Amino acid sequence: MSSVLESIFSTTFLFSVIRVATPLILASMGAVITSNAGITNIGIEGVMLVSALVGVFSSAFGFGPWFGFFMAIITGVICSLAIGYVSMSLKADSVLTCIAFNTMAIGGTVYFMYAVVKDKGTTIALQSGKLPSVEIPIIKDIPILGDILSNHNVVSYIAFLMIFVVYILLYKTPLGLRIRSAGKAPNALSSVGVSLLKTRYIALGVSGILGGMAGAFMSMGYVTWFSKNMTAGRGFIALAADAMGNSTPVGAALSSLLFAVAEALSYSLQITMIPPELVQMLPYLVTIIGLVAYAARKSSLDKKKRKKLAEQ
Repeated sequence: MSSVLESIFSTTFLFSVIRVATPLILASMGAVITSNAGITNIGIEGVMLVSALVGVFSSAFGFGPWFGFFMAIITGVICSLAIGYVSMSLKADSVLTCIAFNTMAIGGTVYFMYAVVKDKGTTIALQSGKLPSVEIPIIKDIPILGDILSNHNVVSYIAFLMIFVVYILLYKTPLGLRIRSAGKAPNALSSVGVSLLKTRYIALGVSGILGGMAGAFMSMGYVTWFSKNMTAGRGFIALAADAMGNSTPVGAALSSLLFAVAEALSYSLQITMIPPELVQMLPYLVTIIGLVAYAARKSSLDKKKRKKLAEQ
């Protein structure tokens, strides 16, 4: 147990928290955008998965990891817009559309992986390359702080930058006002001549960019290959982070960090005598507990509001 405590209270653990949080933050920012637009984008899990595979293939058979990163983003946008087309333009049930897309993503990625590399597990045989890590000047030379904050993959820094970008987009730009109006007052948005459908498509496109980045990090930053179902529910955890953060960029980012701590802790606990199955379920258990706590708190606040209205 002492070795576990030593690993938790170390710079290595905090470094791994940031690394683990990267795809969660990116995906949760995408979920924040769509939630504010009145869309529950359950398909972000599949978007990440497909983008991860396309990124690896594009890097291996194209012009390196940056080209793969770009193609992963394009893939994320196309997948998100496809989901929007089926659910919004063709009027299919949005939840069922996303579930169908996620199912196709899981099976389709394995099919294409086997078609290309003749392996249903990983693309480790491909030389897909890795997005570079970045050392931050000055900070890298500061003891402890440099070990935690410096030398992360470039996408990790992009992820934290996206928190501020999404905040500015939502709360400081006309487009952000339209996106929030699409979720809270869609009739009012339409009444001033702004297309609700177009606004929601834009929100899905932006969400696709962020989901594509998250997928690219999984296969070209977190590791250097694609593996079957490698997102492992991170898209759903990102949706939980969005809900716990009340669909705000800062709240979703903090929730993502909480889940990242749980996942990093599960890695540290693997050296103990605890059964590995219990250790691996820790991030998902924390997600469920967080959602229950959020639901209980929201229910309590709703009761207080109703009580105040009744008293008035």
